Amino acid sequence: MTYGIEGKVVVITGASSGLGEAAARRLAKDGAKLILGARRVERLEALARELSLPDGSVLKTDVTDPKQVQALVDQALNLHGKLDVIINNAGLMPHSPLERAKIAEWNQMIDVNIKGVLYGIAAALPPMQAQKSGQIINVASVAGHKVGKNNAVYSATKHAVRAISEGLRQEVKPYNIRTTIISPGAVDTELPNSITESDVSQGIHDFYAKFAIPADSFGSMVAFAIAQPEEVDVNEILYRPTAQEL
Repeated sequence: MTYGIEGKVVVITGASSGLGEAAARRLAKDGAKLILGARRVERLEALARELSLPDGSVLKTDVTDPKQVQALVDQALNLHGKLDVIINNAGLMPHSPLERAKIAEWNQMIDVNIKGVLYGIAAALPPMQAQKSGQIINVASVAGHKVGKNNAVYSATKHAVRAISEGLRQEVKPYNIRTTIISPGAVDTELPNSITESDVSQGIHDFYAKFAIPADSFGSMVAFAIAQPEEVDVNEILYRPTAQEL
């Protein structure tokens, strides 16, 4: 399905691997013009070469720095003169029991998973408001719907993404801007590698080994949301592996 995708200018954060990379591959195939951001710029550059993206299509981006997120959006505007879609994808998932007080990791999740989304929204809104068009896609999680042990803070950040996105949806109606939350279940990415507690990490890796589905499933969800006619606003997609209970 390329209707509504071909020629659209799409910014993706966290695009060097996992969900962001999968979205980039799918949207490039469908004819989108991509601007990719992540901290691991060498991986971005390799992906850009593979997808035959033009020069300037990647930018080293730490989403905890609003100036870097703004620079990523500005890059899209400078290269293509517009911004059709931003996918606020960058995220971390260092699960741990609250009693272990992994305060630095809590702060890191808040900075990346919540503030990174807010900075993406802040950068994307002005050009989209001026255009009277655009789409903001925020990546949440099944954990934004259900809380489990060891993931209280991560789950809180993803609940926050959903709350922010719903508030945004209501606020941008005068500007014809669409908003989408995508909440994946277990998808085969590097996300579990951010868990530093060995006992928790083993359990999550075992779970993912048993249930996780390929990352290109996320690309399909992104393409579905973007490809709808402009009068259709797909506000939320929650999807899981068929075998996943949680």
